[in-house]
Amino acid sequence: MHIGTYSFADVSASYVGPGGTFPIGNDAGPGEEGISLTQTDDKGTLLMGADGSGSHSLHRAQNGVVTVRILKTSPVNALLMAAYNTETQSAAVYGQGTIVIRNPVSGDVITCLGCGWKKPPDVSFAKDAGLNEWTWNAARIEYVLGTGTPSVI
Repeated sequence: MHIGTYSFADVSASYVGPGGTFPIGNDAGPGEEGISLTQTDDKGTLLMGADGSGSHSLHRAQNGVVTVRILKTSPVNALLMAAYNTETQSAAVYGQGTIVIRNPVSGDVITCLGCGWKKPPDVSFAKDAGLNEWTWNAARIEYVLGTGTPSVI
């Protein structure tokens, strides 16, 4: 019997875009909530006829939203803010980011292409430092779960 084990310490993530290249995963001061990906469009729809027959439509869209949560005190926030400011000044550089998330232990590799900043993080000043949530719209998210190149220990 094989029992799997997961640790965020194994997850690496990076952002590459016209505004810079830097880690956004384990080495970036991530919050406990980490990184999440949400597919925006459904892969398919079902249209039902009046007689109960159905017609499926398969959609090609693979777009979604990437959210990265970074501790407010992490220096990576300054890098993200500078990249945001650079990449939202002109359509010539907007939407050209790439985010890659890897877990070599499980073999997960997720590549997010055509990333454009959704908005800057909401900012609050409170008793506890909190997080900055950075979000991108990704034109295409390619998922490889569990079948990438897991490391063998």
